[in-house]
This record gives sequence, C-alpha cells and structure tokens, in this order.
Amino acid sequence: MSRDRYVDFLRAWAIVLVVLGHWLITALVREPGGQITAPELLAVVPWTQWLTLAFQIMPLFFLAGGHAAGGSWSRARAAGGKAAGWLGRRALRLLLPVGAYSGLVLLAVGVCSAAGVDADTLALVGWAMAMQFWFLPVYLLLSALTPLLYAAHRRWGLLVPSAAGAVALAVDVLVVTAHVPYAGLLNYVLVWGVAYQLGFCWRDGLLTGRRLVPFAMAAGGGVAFAALVALGPFPVSLILVTGQTTSNTNPPSAAMLAWVVAQVGLCLLAAPPVRRLLDREPVWRVVRPVGAASMTLYLWHMLPVLAVAAAFYLTGLAPEPGLGSAAWWGLRVPWLLILGVVLAGVVSALGPLERGLVVLHERTSPDAGLRRAWPLWLGLAMSVAALARLAVQGFAPDGRFPVLPAVGLASGTALVMLTRWTAAPRLDRPSGARAPGRV
Repeated sequence: MSRDRYVDFLRAWAIVLVVLGHWLITALVREPGGQITAPELLAVVPWTQWLTLAFQIMPLFFLAGGHAAGGSWSRARAAGGKAAGWLGRRALRLLLPVGAYSGLVLLAVGVCSAAGVDADTLALVGWAMAMQFWFLPVYLLLSALTPLLYAAHRRWGLLVPSAAGAVALAVDVLVVTAHVPYAGLLNYVLVWGVAYQLGFCWRDGLLTGRRLVPFAMAAGGGVAFAALVALGPFPVSLILVTGQTTSNTNPPSAAMLAWVVAQVGLCLLAAPPVRRLLDREPVWRVVRPVGAASMTLYLWHMLPVLAVAAAFYLTGLAPEPGLGSAAWWGLRVPWLLILGVVLAGVVSALGPLERGLVVLHERTSPDAGLRRAWPLWLGLAMSVAALARLAVQGFAPDGRFPVLPAVGLASGTALVMLTRWTAAPRLDRPSGARAPGRV
C-alpha cells in the first residue's frame, strides 16, 4: 500500500505548529541583575489564551499516528510478525533520537552544574529543554497497546473510541468535582487514545463512508467545547496556564476531548482539497523533508531559544518593549525568523547524527519472532517512567542532575535494543525453505 501523503502532511503540520506556538508565546526579560526570566505570556496577557485554539494541534498527531500504526501492524501481522517484534522496531524509532537528545542535554547539565551555574537558571533551562516530553510516554504507551487496541477496533469499530470517551468524561467528573487528581492520569491515555483510535477508524473507512460524519464531528465537538468553556468550569486555553485551578491539558479534560473530536472532523473535511494540493510535486517536495525531520524539529526546537537568549538578551542587545504591547508583537516577526534560521542550522548540523541513528536502528531492531520478550517490556516500562519524570521535573530539577531518570532512560533504551539478540529464528517459513545464509 502506498503511503498516504495527507497522513504525512498532518504529522508535519502538527509539528510545525507546535514549534511556532512555543516560540510565539516564549517571552524573555533581562532583569537588572543580568539574569534572564521567562514571564508566562498566557497568564500576563489573558486574551492570548485564545491563540491556543490554533496551535493546540496534537490531536492530529495522535490521529495520524493511529492511522499509520494501524496499517503497519496489519501488515506485520499478515506477514506472521509478533507484537513484541513490531513494537520493538517502532519504540526504537522514537527512543534512539530521544536518547541521543537527552544524552547531549544531560551532558550539558552536568558540565554547567560542575561549573557552578546558578541553580535557578539551570532549572529553567532544563525545564525548557524537556517541556515537550509529555507527549513521548503517552505515545509509547499507546504504541505498546496497539495490538490490543486494533483488535478491539476490528471487533467493535467506533464503539471503542466512544467507550473510551465516555470513561474519560467520568474520570474528568472525578477530577473536577471530587478533586481526585491522580485519577486524571488515566485521561492522558484515554483522551489522546480517542484520537489514536479514530486514526484506525479513519484508515478503515468508518469515518468517511458517510459524508455527514465529518460535519457532525466538527460541529458537535465545536459546540460541546464552546458550551464547556462558556457554561462549565473549563478555561479556553488548551495548554496549562499558571493560576488556573482547572486545566484542559494537565490532565486532558472533557473540553480537550471535545476539541479532539472537532479537530478530527475538520481534518476529514479538509482532506480532499489538501490531498489534491499534495499531489503536486513542488508542494510535496516541501512537505516531505519537514515530515522526515519531524522528530528532530520536535526535540530540538527550544535550543534556538537558548542560543538567541544568550546572544541577544544576556548581552543586552535585544530591545524589550512591554510584554504584549504593539511593539512587542511587531518584534515577534524577526524573533520567529531568527529562530527559524538557527533551527535550520541545528537540523543541518545534526545530519550525521541522524544518519547514524538510522544505521543503529537497523542494526538493533528486533526481528519478527522473539525468544524472550521480557527485556522489551521492562525496557519500555523504564523508559516511559523516566520520560514522564523528565516531562514533569525537567532536565535539572532544582538545578540538580536528574540521576534516576537519566539512568532509567539509558537502561530502558538499552534493554529494548537487546531484544534483537534474544530473537529466535523465523519459524513461519514454508516447509523445505532455507534460512538466509544457511545451506
């Protein structure tokens, strides 16, 4: 089956908007003492919370991920592959670049800590470099559950995301009314899992067989979101804002679930004209490399902010009009352009590392059959726990080196890589067939 260009476009579009959104709302201020602070634009200028409606695009990333995973798992299963082997390859595709990124950042944290860099500054930088990590443990969990989720999809179809959404609503009631915060952890998998499961449904034609379905999703989800914001306890902001007692993302709320449904509906409505546009080779030649570099862009996009902060703010060269003023917004244009140029340079410089990771992936990815799968599952559990902790605390909590998350991520990734050497010879060859390299 040929790749769906629209699915690749959605991943690229989601990453680009995440990067631009983070850059747009990042505000830097040089204090009289010379230290750099980062006031929270969404809290200081409340109307900017409406901008998150345009930049909270992660539902589409999970939707595209579900679409791609459903097709990949179907093909692997048809070829006789096992869940552990399939998952190992997909997990390493994420863990290897994340491990390389984390290793380099942790090395810098260790050097800066030993050099006596101010703890508060180090903690802020460590948080900025890990702010995007919340997505990784959720995506790894959904990937691990894909064989079960896809089996449920094949049996019950749209009832699966409907049931997951209903449970997510019940969980959110507990969080908002009974103040049971830990129950909300389930909604990271349930709400984003709805988008992931809808990717299965989209791929198998359950969302596009009737023309009214995308309209109903877009309109129904949009109306539900507006009602929950206007009449309920939920803020309009689709990312966490300091001082708000109820958040739409921490954990994902009923309003975020409504936004997922609305955004998926809009995505389906936009598919035909965008596909026609992507069929034009000049357009596709622009989109394809962005999609190919999506993980690099996602992981490294805050490094240019630190570089520009050091070059222009620490030196006092950057003009600093009032936060949210007309002059401040006018300076967002050169700010975004400079960050884009720096990020392009970072991506170019990382080319040899990216190519090395591709080779490493091919040399360490497990085969279809595994003699023992326990290293994979243990490694995934350790990696998910380590990434979740880094997402919450950053790379330098309280200015300290995060020993346990660093060891957990390194050990977890190594265990997943070790599954290649626990792989058994393929047993699904026809009778009389020869194993490769054997007589």
